[in-house]
Amino acid sequence: MKLAVAAHSTDSEALAPKIEAFFDELVSCAKPVVLVGGYWGLMKRVVDASLRRGLAVIALLPIEREDVELPEGAVGIRTGCEYRCRSVMLVRSADAVAAFGGAAGTMIEVLMGYAMGKPVFVLTNTGLASDNLAKAFPEYIDERKTAAVRYFGEPREMAREICRSRAGGKIAEVG
Repeated sequence: MKLAVAAHSTDSEALAPKIEAFFDELVSCAKPVVLVGGYWGLMKRVVDASLRRGLAVIALLPIEREDVELPEGAVGIRTGCEYRCRSVMLVRSADAVAAFGGAAGTMIEVLMGYAMGKPVFVLTNTGLASDNLAKAFPEYIDERKTAAVRYFGEPREMAREICRSRAGGKIAEVG
């Protein structure tokens, strides 16, 4: 399984233990390739937590930050794209999307995952703007119902559901 992780570009000490708990649980049932959009903010915590647990990590870097130094073991891809364009590659390359809290970029990746028919898992109670997704879109984003968007207040539960989902379906080819 390839898991795209959407996370804020700034750091949050409060979310650090939730990211650690998520990956502790995830590796007990799956060994996904973790796809991220960079190595700063919460994405840095995701990369470091993944590598500590022996998971493969691929960072799809936007042109604005393609010179970021990645840790040993992480593979960087210089996309040549700005942030949102990079997000298309990130989500399209994944089997599922997990969001750890963020702002517009994280929400764009959640919406892309839904539009592409990928299972989407969103951590709530992060204190970030993406917490509002559950209020706006409790289960589906629109009438097409291409994929359920699932919300979790507890990161270990989110990891277990990702394992149960065994994501890997076909990309929805709808506009």
